[in-house]
Amino acid sequence: MPFASDKEAADALHNAYRRLTSEISQTIIGQEEVVKLVLTAVFCQGHCLLVGVPGLAKTLLIHTIASSLDMSFNRVQFTPDLMPSDILGSETLDQNRNFQFVKGPVFANIVLADEINRTPPKTQAALLEAMQEYSVTVAGHHYKLPRPFFVLATQNPIEQEGTYPLPEAQLDRFMFHVALSYPSYASELQIVKNTTGDRNYQPQVILTSEEIVEFQQLVRRVPVTDNVVEYAVKLVHQTRPDSDMAAEQAKQYLEWGAGPRASQHLIMGAKCNALLNGKYSPDIEDVKAVAVPILRHRLVRNFKAEAQGITVEQIVKELL
Repeated sequence: MPFASDKEAADALHNAYRRLTSEISQTIIGQEEVVKLVLTAVFCQGHCLLVGVPGLAKTLLIHTIASSLDMSFNRVQFTPDLMPSDILGSETLDQNRNFQFVKGPVFANIVLADEINRTPPKTQAALLEAMQEYSVTVAGHHYKLPRPFFVLATQNPIEQEGTYPLPEAQLDRFMFHVALSYPSYASELQIVKNTTGDRNYQPQVILTSEEIVEFQQLVRRVPVTDNVVEYAVKLVHQTRPDSDMAAEQAKQYLEWGAGPRASQHLIMGAKCNALLNGKYSPDIEDVKAVAVPILRHRLVRNFKAEAQGITVEQIVKELL
């Protein structure tokens, strides 16, 4: 649906976001910040990594968001014996002895990569091209993926036996690293009441694929003042220990800082955060609002930080 102006489109996105959160909250109790970050990634054409202990409804959260967005959804349970062809698809011989490409689960608008760190690097890498290029190559043939396309991956942080940590190059492909925490007492009371009766709520569709693509283009058109861009880029430079602008915390506690993709994501995330909050242009507070989940997985601590128990979140909050 074309809008008369970007201001009208921005108001429509703000209203759609309010309707979406209201609809999602019928199924997902609490986790408002997590829902906001996942929807921000959707409107910024980014990918999301959700990390939390079992039972925090990571899979249900993604399934609910997909249902309210009217997009095709596939879930892949990552296991140690999963092969790249199990994700991308493979060529098979048909009855006429001709090769025919059978599409894998990656051919969907939203792909849930469940427990992505349970599978070997070869299979993890199969997602790399899809996440970056929005296409895959199988047996020398190039196939475009449907748009919009998002990978929402989950990881379990406590069970490290038999897991393969994601390489830094693949972690950098994720716009956000979202850490899920335990629900509050009040939220858990509500969760137990909702899930132990015969209530079975089906989320209503709030946005279509076409509307999402339109809102993605709107986010890119949002104007940003120079001082906000300078703040975001300076923040990223402060995380690099060998940079002239390196902060004292980075020199002391970091092995590696964030790359240019972090600066890009800070501005895109700030633009979308402003729109979701009903503003027409981001300020420095919008950059700060998305800084931790954007930088959390891009900074590599040194031995001193690990020995002293200094977390990446603490370092980022100090820089902010």
